[in-house]
Amino acid sequence: MNAVEIEEAVSELAAAPFDAAEFPFAFLTAFGNKDVTVKRLRSASANSSDVAGGVLQRNNIHIAVCAEGEVDTKLGELRASPKTASNKAKFILATDGMTLQAEDLVSDEPPIVCNYPDFAQHFGFFLPLAGISTVRAIKNNPIDIKATGRLNKLYVELLKDNPEWASDARRHEMNQFMARLIFCFFAEDTGIFLNRLFTKTVEQMSDSLAGNTHEVLQELFRAMDTKIDDRKAGNFRPWADAFPYVNGGLFTGSAECPRFSRIARSYLLRAAELNWQEINPDIFGSMIQAVADDEERGELGMHYTSVPNILKVLNPLFLDDLREQLEAAGDNSRKLRNLRKRMSSIRVFDPACGSGNFLVIAYREMRQIEHEIVRRTGDKPKSWVSLANFYGIEIKGFAAEIARLALLIAEFQCDVRLISQTEARLNVLPLHKTGQIHIGNALRLNWLAVCPPVKGMTFEEHDLAGPTGRLALDENGLAEAGEPETYVCGNPPYKGSQDQTEEQKADLRSVFEGSDISSGSADYVLGWFATGTRFARATNAAFAFVTTNSIHQGRQVARFWPYLLANDLEIIFAEPSFKWSNLAAKKAVVTVSIIGVARRSARRKFVFDSGLARQADFIGPYLVPNIEAVVDERREPISQLATMSFGSMPNDHGFLLLNYAQAHDALSSKGFNRDLVRPILGTNELTKGIQRYCLWLNGNPLAKLEENPWLRERIAGVATARAESTRPTTRRLATSPHLFGEVRQTGNERIIVVSGVSSEERDYLPVSYRDSGVIISNLAFGIFDAPLWNMALIASRIHLVWIATVCGKMKTDFRYSNTLGWNTFPIPPLTEKNKIDLTTSAENILLAREAHFPATITDLYDPENMPDNLRAAHERNDETLERIYIGRRFRNDTERLEKLFDLYTKTTADNVAGGKPKPSNKRSKADV
Repeated sequence: MNAVEIEEAVSELAAAPFDAAEFPFAFLTAFGNKDVTVKRLRSASANSSDVAGGVLQRNNIHIAVCAEGEVDTKLGELRASPKTASNKAKFILATDGMTLQAEDLVSDEPPIVCNYPDFAQHFGFFLPLAGISTVRAIKNNPIDIKATGRLNKLYVELLKDNPEWASDARRHEMNQFMARLIFCFFAEDTGIFLNRLFTKTVEQMSDSLAGNTHEVLQELFRAMDTKIDDRKAGNFRPWADAFPYVNGGLFTGSAECPRFSRIARSYLLRAAELNWQEINPDIFGSMIQAVADDEERGELGMHYTSVPNILKVLNPLFLDDLREQLEAAGDNSRKLRNLRKRMSSIRVFDPACGSGNFLVIAYREMRQIEHEIVRRTGDKPKSWVSLANFYGIEIKGFAAEIARLALLIAEFQCDVRLISQTEARLNVLPLHKTGQIHIGNALRLNWLAVCPPVKGMTFEEHDLAGPTGRLALDENGLAEAGEPETYVCGNPPYKGSQDQTEEQKADLRSVFEGSDISSGSADYVLGWFATGTRFARATNAAFAFVTTNSIHQGRQVARFWPYLLANDLEIIFAEPSFKWSNLAAKKAVVTVSIIGVARRSARRKFVFDSGLARQADFIGPYLVPNIEAVVDERREPISQLATMSFGSMPNDHGFLLLNYAQAHDALSSKGFNRDLVRPILGTNELTKGIQRYCLWLNGNPLAKLEENPWLRERIAGVATARAESTRPTTRRLATSPHLFGEVRQTGNERIIVVSGVSSEERDYLPVSYRDSGVIISNLAFGIFDAPLWNMALIASRIHLVWIATVCGKMKTDFRYSNTLGWNTFPIPPLTEKNKIDLTTSAENILLAREAHFPATITDLYDPENMPDNLRAAHERNDETLERIYIGRRFRNDTERLEKLFDLYTKTTADNVAGGKPKPSNKRSKADV
């Protein structure tokens, strides 16, 4: 269940007659528990509560119903219950049907104490029961979730009776219709329309059977689009003539409305019952955008972007600078007024604006700064911060409508809070332009046309530059002096190259057209970075986007960043790798980064990490302070390391692979020897201890092997699968179906095995040692017959830091690469004593693991449960290796990276063995 469905279910439960026996089970059902789960809890054996009238769900909640007036006592029993603690209950709840009390046992949230019918107002408090991460704004103000749910019901019901309104031809009208309704709801609850004018008119003038509801709304919308002085010629009904002139583009155009059934009319009036003045535009807009999207409607209430995360973009981009200037101005009226004048011309542009979250938060924060200026100067409070300076591009029409509306609501609420309710009402009508939001594909539109760099030029004049061109503003191609400050921001879509549609791939090709960059491997978000760099060069704007880690890790760094930054742009701030959460179920979050870019200058640069800001002279594409080196793939190690390769790829459709039972059968019943049936290791086998085997038939004639019927059948399966492949190289392999598709070992080597991927939670990368006879698959890497000290390097903290930085991730897991991570790993020259010491360290790690047999690597490297002796062995290994680098332990990972990149730069300057020389930005702090 999503948050909207939960709110509706909880509201229905709170409104129904209280049933003491059924309440705990109805409550759990309302929060998404399946019938089978609730049925199990009804049984005495499954319900382990030790409190009379209690129901206990492990890891979730302990509920108890009690006699009237005994809620305090019952809640105390639940709190003191040993079962509450031993079953790790997150919540306790007690009710007598008159009052309800609840506590969150795992956070500092204040307890709930309310009348029983009112507990639905606190549904957000309990959302973790449904696996939904919550935010304080939802817990304290559920109106946004309720509004989303009620509007969704109305929208779906209207489309049942008006299917043509869902067509592409009429979708814009439907979107505009819903936006008009939202404005009317908001207007009558904030005093823009007096005395609940809208709801009362619809109730009184429309037929209860809904036959004329659409006609009433059409008349109202037509009136709101007509100036008072022009209404005589319009023959308006008296009840419509009572409405003010709204304008602002919201009611411009056709006033036609979809027809209403009786049910749709009731949904309309039920939505109007809410107190819309409490709507929070920076939450509401995000959620309501899903109403008009068939694909997103199932995730209603999940589209929340937290304000603190948005401020991680906006603060260092420009808001912190405004606040610093405010602080420096003190009570100097001249400086304060100059700051206010500066703010009046600042433009904020989100080219992937969705429902306007970034624009709304930027506007709200700028109004707060302006309010402080007014307080200090005593000047007139009417705002100089105009919504006309807020620009956006959004591909979905309804989201664009909501973005405009969210900005309008934000402006009105700021006026009420910072000026007065009376002034706010006087200022709001007729509506002025509520943000310059353009509907379209941001990678196809010309940003210079959407947000022109020179005041006074028209959209059409700027559009002549074309989607990829730069305006010829002066001989250097720059905007003229005195152009307004422009800050570009947002959270563009991230889709990786494998997940993009053909249209999205075409978008990227269009963006990089005319360059020597191939966009085939580009993350979709790189389209915004590339277009942003062109915009910044033409306008002197700064931009900052939320992005996946993929664009500052792995192969995309060398492929794209030298092109993006060239010689005139630089990264001005960054916050690498943090969780960007929403209201997604089961705590689904994405690991993202924020990167800000502008023209090169002497301004301060900062890298933010866990709330701390580190100043830097410059920031490289890996978001490491004071390092701009770019690492590209190498065919051979740049340091004195052994060669590492992929394991062997079966390419067998499963016919050469065996589970434990099949392997045992082959050895015991079918007469095979252990030369033909070998253990095989990939990432899962290495880390989880899974036993898998393979048929390793190298060196055996195919004809001889096929004399065995069981083996002949398996070989035939390989041949058929390969022959039917669409890839020519695979079809050619059908002539040798008894062999792996790619063979990279004899099978008789001693192997250092490295996992292909590793959880980001681990402090060390999975690596192990195997004697001869083991095969490694293409899902792992191997170093064959090499000295054991190579394993000590891979098992070190400094190597994990290097891999995490230059190799990128698969979702949130570290992704290993031999060409990008191992071959580029820089180490100082090793003496024979260094190698002996590192060999001892590797042996100690292996011995520490053996002491915990049969625990797997997954078990042993759980950061919460890593055995002390194993951790100590790794610590000794780290100390041994790090002393080779700098004569002591590194203080932190940042220091490790600085040393690694410095050594990489020096090593590659003199040594290009195994890889072609690459021009790169080999600047380090020492060069500045």
